[in-house]
Amino acid sequence: MAGHSKWHNIQRRKGKQDAIRGQLFTKLSRDIYLAAKEGGGNPETNFRLKVAIERARQNNLPADNIARTIAKATGTLQGVSYEELMYEGYGPYGVAIMLDIVTDNRNRTAADVRHIFSKRGGNLGEAGCVSWMFHRIGAITILKEGCPMSGDELMLQALEAGADDIKEDEDSYLVITAPEAFKSVRDALEGAGLTLEDAELTYQPDNWMTLDGEQAEAVMDLIEALEAHDDVQNVYTNFEPAD
Repeated sequence: MAGHSKWHNIQRRKGKQDAIRGQLFTKLSRDIYLAAKEGGGNPETNFRLKVAIERARQNNLPADNIARTIAKATGTLQGVSYEELMYEGYGPYGVAIMLDIVTDNRNRTAADVRHIFSKRGGNLGEAGCVSWMFHRIGAITILKEGCPMSGDELMLQALEAGADDIKEDEDSYLVITAPEAFKSVRDALEGAGLTLEDAELTYQPDNWMTLDGEQAEAVMDLIEALEAHDDVQNVYTNFEPAD
């Protein structure tokens, strides 16, 4: 029985890992699809596609999947058509949440997301209910490892290119830009020989809401459930756990 139990646990864990990998592959493929649909299928001239492909390769998405997804997006291969949506709502304790949605069936996705919110003490709201609490920024990540510049040199380079700020943590630098300056700063940093780990337009809250204990756990449970849904590409929130 012990041997059977061990094998059962291994299979269950493997099944869970396979499901997580499949879910990740779905999200990566949709990123590639939307990037190629928006800016064409050449990653040399479409930076969003270039970043999406690099992220997919880092997570071992097969090359055939990448090529097939680009072909679908550019019309050379028939397939489903996706649309991008933004959902807004409130989590437990009034935490603000925004979701980037990519779906081929908005009615199904809305019902799923509404159920996830309501089951965990939140509610899906109307457009504009929380977006006023956030602002759009450009975020460019550069790893310290392999960076040819010091932090001071990178800051000078970024600010001269039009960046608003640069933040540093243990492993990386984060360059913050206004949305309209994002492309020019990104191009300038690449032109200076820097390798960008990530570069995207994202949302940042104007003010953070700090929770701890059971309150933080309740919010994290909702966020994790939303992130686990295939159609949710990104989750933005003004919640941060207490130290």
